[in-house]
Amino acid sequence: MCSADRPKRGLNLVSLVASSRHAPETESDPAFAVASRLAARVPAVAGEPVDLSPGAQSSRRRRLWELPRAVFCPVLGTCVPIEQLRRLADKVLGQRVLADDYELHCGAINACASRGELAERLQRELDTRYAAAIRQARTLRTVEALQVYWREATFGSEVGAALWVTLTHPSCDAALEEQVQRDIHMLQHQVGTGVRVDARRLHELASENGVLTRELAAIQARVTRQMAEKAAEIERQQAELVRLRAQLLARDTRIACLQDDLAALQGSASVAQARLNLAYRLEWQQQRLQSLSEALDSSQQQVRRLERRLVHCAAGLELVSAPASASMPGLALDLQDKAVLCVGGRPASVPIYRQEIEVRGARFLHHDGGEEESAARLEAHLEAADLVICQTGCISHGAYWRVKSHCKRTGKRCVFVDRPSAAGLLRSLESDTPGRTD
Repeated sequence: MCSADRPKRGLNLVSLVASSRHAPETESDPAFAVASRLAARVPAVAGEPVDLSPGAQSSRRRRLWELPRAVFCPVLGTCVPIEQLRRLADKVLGQRVLADDYELHCGAINACASRGELAERLQRELDTRYAAAIRQARTLRTVEALQVYWREATFGSEVGAALWVTLTHPSCDAALEEQVQRDIHMLQHQVGTGVRVDARRLHELASENGVLTRELAAIQARVTRQMAEKAAEIERQQAELVRLRAQLLARDTRIACLQDDLAALQGSASVAQARLNLAYRLEWQQQRLQSLSEALDSSQQQVRRLERRLVHCAAGLELVSAPASASMPGLALDLQDKAVLCVGGRPASVPIYRQEIEVRGARFLHHDGGEEESAARLEAHLEAADLVICQTGCISHGAYWRVKSHCKRTGKRCVFVDRPSAAGLLRSLESDTPGRTD
């Protein structure tokens, strides 16, 4: 087909519009004008003639312009929304189409009678929109299977997809095509009836909606009034809550102060009670101390009496048990005007030691060996002594080493007595070789 054929094709489209409208072909008819303008956009298409009869093609789906003209109306009306059809027409014409929906529909029907820009755009739109259904229908190999598919689809919600798939399927024959046209015609009537019922129901719902809207407005006004009252009540209660919280805070502060005062008073009372208890205890201790002091005095007096008796008894026993030479004159040591220091010894034997030393003209010095007297006093006694008698069994280690070190350093005579006794002391003094000397 060449460009010279375009006016002839345009005239054909115009005549199709006129025949579909059952109206005379006049240039004042809007559908006629739309078809004319769309026909002017038909491109030249060259090729061999194609058999367009139903069922003639077994391996290729039929195109939109290859379908019979009778199915264009249900296909465009059912499968393509009018808004999408208007957008496609605007793109084809390059401007906005001012015709109404019916005029646009009639013009598109006539424009699809042959292959043109609008028909090709509609073909791509339908294939894209129903691509999933087309892929699903590829498994249908026979006209019987396609009939079952169409029959089931009429009871579903995807009638548009089933219509496009069935009419363009390679297995669709003339009988099935006729059945599809009948079914879709009745479905359109049913849809129209449903639309009228829906319109009546919509009117009823609109009336009911008006009543409900007025009731809702009244309820909203009442709720608004109640909310305002509640808000005022909440504000009043919040103010009361703030006042009560302030009172509670003041009360808590007062309670805290009183608790501090109470704690201070309790602390003072505890201190006073403790002092009172200490006073009672001190008084009791003083009384007990007085009693113990009196008992101690009595015990000390008794001890002194017993010590004196013990000294006399011990002296008598030692003198009786001592050899005859112990009381004879002619001592090995000359103690006249000498200072003799006795370190250690039993307290009861100290008077005997003193008596025996002083009888021989010596001055008697005594240190307990660190039991009660200090080490400084021992050092002073060591400096003043001419002879030191150390009773090793009755002194501390510190006193022992202090005595030994001092005598070794100064060269003083030191007599060490292992077993302290009056007889042993006398034997050490009267013997040329005492028990142990340094």
